Amino acid sequence: MNATDNPAPGVAVARSLREAPGFNGTIVGLGYDALDPGFYAKGLLDAAAIMPFPSAGRDATLHRLLEVQSRFGLDVLIPTLDSELRAVAALEPELRAAKIATLVPRIDSVDAASKPRLNELGAKAGFPVPESEAISTASAIPRLVGQFGLPIVIKGVFYGASIVYTEADAVQAFHHFVASWGLPVIVQRFIKGEEYNVAGLGDGRGNTIGAVAMRKMALTEKGKGWAGVTIDDERLVEVTERVVGALNWRGGLEVEFIKDSDGEKVYVAEVNPRFPAWVHLATAAGQNLAAACVDLALGQPVEKMRGYRVGTMFVRISIDQIAELERFGRIASTGLADLEEHA
Repeated sequence: MNATDNPAPGVAVARSLREAPGFNGTIVGLGYDALDPGFYAKGLLDAAAIMPFPSAGRDATLHRLLEVQSRFGLDVLIPTLDSELRAVAALEPELRAAKIATLVPRIDSVDAASKPRLNELGAKAGFPVPESEAISTASAIPRLVGQFGLPIVIKGVFYGASIVYTEADAVQAFHHFVASWGLPVIVQRFIKGEEYNVAGLGDGRGNTIGAVAMRKMALTEKGKGWAGVTIDDERLVEVTERVVGALNWRGGLEVEFIKDSDGEKVYVAEVNPRFPAWVHLATAAGQNLAAACVDLALGQPVEKMRGYRVGTMFVRISIDQIAELERFGRIASTGLADLEEHA
């Protein structure tokens, strides 16, 4: 439910479910802080729950999910953070026994799509990837600067990327990402060009249920898309389908692309193993990937989505959400709160 300048996908997924034709379910927002902005968006959620951090272990996560189920009911769980996926995938037998459905990628698929192994996936699925290397010590940086040149891209193993212009800044970025996410850190050749993204959904049998391509129009200082527009580019969708097919991907994903400055070559920069924070744009353009994910998790038949409205835009805004202190108190006191409202 985080929705700051580096928003998590949860709010966009909840908005998509709320707008699905015929949807009459209960939406429980899961977050890690009582001040997560999504908890205060009017008309979005029916209930809120504070989760233990994934580092607390599988037992703590399972116990909390069962508490949520007992209090509000819980039929389908859609994790939206990279750091949650392994815990949820590991808990699938227990969740199934509790009749909580989910649709998450298999752990081997997550590993194969990870930043350290992206070159390997590119070779298998037949798409170009910027040259990169996973490192565990800053002493490797001078060699890679000499090999890749400057500027160079330094990435955390789970989140974050910094374009740096000096060797000293590369070392500083390395230590920042180690402190934030641990090892390894990925060093990648910088490709000058425009950034594009595709949000997709795989059924776990190699089929792509839906895919929507978007061009970033404005970026934050952290490099996150602040505005974007859907585009018609079969190359991007086709590569996404190759990724889904090569991994037999289950659930949502985002493929990040870079088109070089002349637009001739398209590189895959990252594969993110969950829906992106802009996935509500796909819903607005005609492909409700989040709702289809719920149907797949429940074992319902879902047809492949074809086409979407090109030229549909999103622009994020910062607004002050007004709420009573009592709402915060309900969420913070026990970590489980009925919000008793939705549009």
